[in-house]
Amino acid sequence: MPFYLKNKQTNKKTTKLSEKEEILLDVTSRLWFTYRKNFPAIGGTGPTSDTGWGCMLRCGQMIFAQALVCRHLGRDWRWIKGKRQTDNYFNVLNAFIDKKDSYYSIHQIAQMGVGEGKSIGQWYGPNTVAQVLKKLATFDTWSSLAVHIAMDNTVVMEEIRRLCQSNFSCAGAAACPTVEADVLYNGYPEEAGVRDKLSLWKPLVLLIPLRLGLTEINEAYIETLKHCFMMPQSLGVIGGKPNSAHYFIGYVGEELIYLDPHTTQPAVEPSDSGCLPDESFHCQHPPCRMSIAELDPSIAVGFFCHTEEDFNDWCHQIKKLSLVRGALPMFELVERQPSHFSNPDVLNLTPGEAVQGDSHVISVIFRRSLNDDWIKKKFRLL
Repeated sequence: MPFYLKNKQTNKKTTKLSEKEEILLDVTSRLWFTYRKNFPAIGGTGPTSDTGWGCMLRCGQMIFAQALVCRHLGRDWRWIKGKRQTDNYFNVLNAFIDKKDSYYSIHQIAQMGVGEGKSIGQWYGPNTVAQVLKKLATFDTWSSLAVHIAMDNTVVMEEIRRLCQSNFSCAGAAACPTVEADVLYNGYPEEAGVRDKLSLWKPLVLLIPLRLGLTEINEAYIETLKHCFMMPQSLGVIGGKPNSAHYFIGYVGEELIYLDPHTTQPAVEPSDSGCLPDESFHCQHPPCRMSIAELDPSIAVGFFCHTEEDFNDWCHQIKKLSLVRGALPMFELVERQPSHFSNPDVLNLTPGEAVQGDSHVISVIFRRSLNDDWIKKKFRLL
């Protein structure tokens, strides 16, 4: 049976590796972030373990780590046990280590989440972790990423091009440090960020929070979801079941392949020589599987576009996907934002609702009583 993993289709008849070997190689190369214990207290006096509450935070780390791997190591990079890795690999890994000064540590995510209305130790949803990672990315000048979160099931191409083609004007020291700034923060080299400031396209991380049903996923979206894994720009999907998050990286037949953060491991500290033991950050056993039908409808889909050509290709694929028979689009791709469109967060609406500006149009997703089809109905407030 063909399977899709890490944006590639593999069949035993057309590869030197067996299906199992190919899956295992890809899975072990992903950075695997799980519950940890005995790390420095969050905020100085907070939790020293995230067991029981940090699974979505760990999934957010995994999908974002995959973006950094694509950014600094390339899509075809592979981790092999015992093989010496490059400095860039350890730079990526260090960005997620459980300490307060790592860019995307559990400490940073938990504390930044307070601004999103989440207390430390509270469970996150896909949208919340996406919003927090976007904020944290502004401090990561080494990666110099443009992070866009497409809300209300709509991706606006004009907004993304404006974001990625910015002139990198310095709005503050954190976003664009001066030469005198701490350019070796987290041990990262200066030249990477400086070089990217001269480029015409800032590498894009596109996160799209979605709700594909009320209590269960609408089966009409399943083929569309599968096609997303096939795209070379795919970072995967974060979601899972209520209060139990997973990082989905591919599928086989009608099953999703995922990395599970629900394993508690001791926090990792650099050795006396300064080396960071990394084996516990790679899942070295067969991946977990779950029926697509069991997926909670609240998810976030991720894509990485290193260049403008990558983004244009992604747009082309999304437009083609809308023509696939039996595949209901999960989101809308538009050239520019409608003039009457406004931020749905103003009314703090749920992902299934959206407000469209001055026309007071509310879009509500609801279920027909006679069958399992989902429709989107728009009505005007009087």
